[in-house]
Amino acid sequence: MKQKRFLDCCASDLAAVNKDELLYAIRASEGRILVSETIAITQPLLNNVTNAELAAAQGADILLVNMFDCLNPLIQGMPAGISSEKMLSELQHLTGRIIGVNLEAVDPNFANNHKEIWQMSAGREASAENARRVVEMGAKIIVLTGNPGNGISNLALAKALGELKEAVGSNVVLISGKMHGAGVISESAQAIITETDIANFARHGADIVLVPAPGTLPGMSLERVQSLIACAHQQGIMAMTAVGTSQEGSDINTIRQIALMSKMAGADLHHIGDTGYMGIALPENILAYGIAIRGVRHTYSRLARSINR
Repeated sequence: MKQKRFLDCCASDLAAVNKDELLYAIRASEGRILVSETIAITQPLLNNVTNAELAAAQGADILLVNMFDCLNPLIQGMPAGISSEKMLSELQHLTGRIIGVNLEAVDPNFANNHKEIWQMSAGREASAENARRVVEMGAKIIVLTGNPGNGISNLALAKALGELKEAVGSNVVLISGKMHGAGVISESAQAIITETDIANFARHGADIVLVPAPGTLPGMSLERVQSLIACAHQQGIMAMTAVGTSQEGSDINTIRQIALMSKMAGADLHHIGDTGYMGIALPENILAYGIAIRGVRHTYSRLARSINR
């Protein structure tokens, strides 16, 4: 693919894009790329249509799959008969979107064997082996982060980044950060991430740092997030703001406010989380977020552009 804005990319462009082209396409879109996260294992909102497809139908540019166990691959709502080895590439084929996967870097000092839905499994660990598996399955982005209560620390994220950079770093975009404490109280609210953490992520191979969107955590003001994003840009990497505190299920006016504050803070990408309803943001909020950051022209173009182009 020639150098091209993500905003202008068709499904055929995205199917063939390499890492450098993808990073250029995102950067050239100037803060107008929407990443929608969905949960692989929950019952889809529309029963026999994946939540990822529903998010794509609301204008999401990139689809991030959470709780995808690469040792026991499952995305609820996928057509019958899909090979596990082709699970993620088939999802890209169905949606025409770039597919990313969450992997979790559990810190042994904070590991928690709770029995909630978020309970860790071996196939979700941020290991080099799992990274290779999800890339072979079709992931073009890996997000190193953590689900509630699992004990993910910034130190563990940086360590895992180094391992993944060596294993798959030339083939996949690496994003690292936390959108909530993920079981580490000392790294939550305003203390969730520091400039030192961002520099450490960059040094260990992150292409993009993930920071909470303004208004999504106590103390995460517009000014604070702007400072963190400026630090990422100074390190030569991009930044993605994240709505990961169930505010993806709030009213549309709140979503629009978060979207505009994130853009003012300097976000290169905008993430919207997976638990408005359990498994996906409110669909109307995905659409509203997209319109807020890029207007109806680019949003409707993403909606209307055939996946056969």
